[in-house]
Amino acid sequence: MPRGDKSAYTGKQKRQAEHIEEGYEKRGVSRREAERRAWATVNKETGGGNKSGSGRGKKDTKVSSRKGGKLGGRASAARPKKARSASARKAAATRRRRAA
Repeated sequence: MPRGDKSAYTGKQKRQAEHIEEGYEKRGVSRREAERRAWATVNKETGGGNKSGSGRGKKDTKVSSRKGGKLGGRASAARPKKARSASARKAAATRRRRAA
């Protein structure tokens, strides 16, 4: 199978990648970069191609989607730098506590 071959992906994974790619293009990312990022996101969330038989493959996670929703958006950008910095420090402290 050559690099970049998408035959091992399910229809759902292909639709997800297409939808994610459109979102990146709307934000001004080039088509090739948007496609690359979209497939990287699908791979991270679904564990790669799942088209290998019934009941096989891993459960999907929403890690990347949650991260994007938590971090970004107009609402976050509209907040003053001081407020964003404070919440970032708070989140980092929480992560450190959980890791310990």
